[in-house]
Amino acid sequence: MVAKKTKSVLDVKVPKKEKVEAWGMSTFSQSPVFRPETEEEIKDLFVWANQTGTKVALRGGGCSYGDASTNTDGIVLDLTHFNKVLDFNLKTGVMTVQSGARIKDLWETGIENGYWPPVVSGTMMPTLGGALSMNIHGKNNFKVGTIGEHIKEFTFLTAKGDILVCSPKKNTDLFYSAISGFGMLGCFLTVQIKMKPIYAGKMKIDPVYVRNFDELFAYFEEHYKSSDYLVGWIDAFASGKSMGRGQIHKATNLKEGEDPDFPGNCLLERQHLPSRLFYVIPKKWMWILMRPFSFNLGMRLINLAKCIASILVNHKAYYQGHAEYAFLLDYVPNWKFIYKPGAMIQYQVFIPKENAKQAFSEIFTICQERGIVNYLSVFKKHKPDPFLLTHAVDGFSMAMDFPVTKGNKEKLWSLCHEMDEIVLKHKGRFYFAKDSTLRKRVMESYFPKDNLKRFYSLKKKYDPKGILQTDLYKRVFLTEK
Repeated sequence: MVAKKTKSVLDVKVPKKEKVEAWGMSTFSQSPVFRPETEEEIKDLFVWANQTGTKVALRGGGCSYGDASTNTDGIVLDLTHFNKVLDFNLKTGVMTVQSGARIKDLWETGIENGYWPPVVSGTMMPTLGGALSMNIHGKNNFKVGTIGEHIKEFTFLTAKGDILVCSPKKNTDLFYSAISGFGMLGCFLTVQIKMKPIYAGKMKIDPVYVRNFDELFAYFEEHYKSSDYLVGWIDAFASGKSMGRGQIHKATNLKEGEDPDFPGNCLLERQHLPSRLFYVIPKKWMWILMRPFSFNLGMRLINLAKCIASILVNHKAYYQGHAEYAFLLDYVPNWKFIYKPGAMIQYQVFIPKENAKQAFSEIFTICQERGIVNYLSVFKKHKPDPFLLTHAVDGFSMAMDFPVTKGNKEKLWSLCHEMDEIVLKHKGRFYFAKDSTLRKRVMESYFPKDNLKRFYSLKKKYDPKGILQTDLYKRVFLTEK
């Protein structure tokens, strides 16, 4: 992208429209996509957008399940070419990167030097700018909080064109609102993140089978203080006394001196995800083998088989590399293709601990009653954080994958709206990185009014012409439904 300055307006050559797809592949926009590589290019595009009234959506790795980085009526700024690792202080563990650097870039740069990102998502492909915009959490949220809590400082280009340095002590209001602000106030430029020291190339994993929600919640409450990571897989087809059955993976980091192979087993070639399953089957074929089971009965059988396998390996601890444990969504390439042609959405909700068991029981029950059961449920424990538009609670979350088809889409959206009411009744929250169905009324019901008032005030201050808009922002904040 080259911007030429004329007397009054920058002359920007707008590229042809291309398909910009949500990660869940159920929604997309046809939009011109710019791929800037420098701060100057990003700033010029902001100037041009303010001059012309063009609406801009920022996009990182495109890992949000819904319409968080699509823009039907405007342009998209893809930041993945603005991705340099600028500095890494091996004494302090502070890494400075451009905002288009991916989580993959962070861990690959850090691990051979004994460092790992403090918070990662289930895929290594999000950019750090996108991760901060959504303030992502990981399987260790209950212990270390969200990724925003590990940021030392960032430079930020506001929508009106100012570049500000933000930290917990400098431009504090913007620091705590840009992180979690889903790209609506400006663009992260450079970011300083404090990496986590590690003393082993692998972690100890304990697989635990639980028979129902009672055992699931009891295990998390009993063991979270002695765990570095905890995550549960739940069989959403199970009902009655078996509702909530599944498998927990408890992970603990090895302490200094406990790994005789350290640091040799931190070499990249020993950390990358294997390309073959059982050393035989190319994993790129796995989604093709899984696709024949992508219907209710098939997934019911897969869930049952996984439960049986979980019983067989119950409490049989093993050791696993950091990337293998963290990035399950990357373990089988293109696994989401099993949901084509309509693809999928994820519905993730966060419920306070005193209400969570009842809320999830009601959600699973209504899904079974409506005949639309999610194919993959992931359970995590959380704690509150200080960011403006936070999704976090002192409680638990359930992330649920639903296939989208021509035949079920209307019923699925209706089901999601029914589940919204259950979540609101139990004082829960939602997560913009996963959302596809939220409505303005629901958003206004769960966010504290003071938080929304501050957000709208900051939006007016830093984006007075309203150039930063995405399909999600228009759907949830601008559309009265």
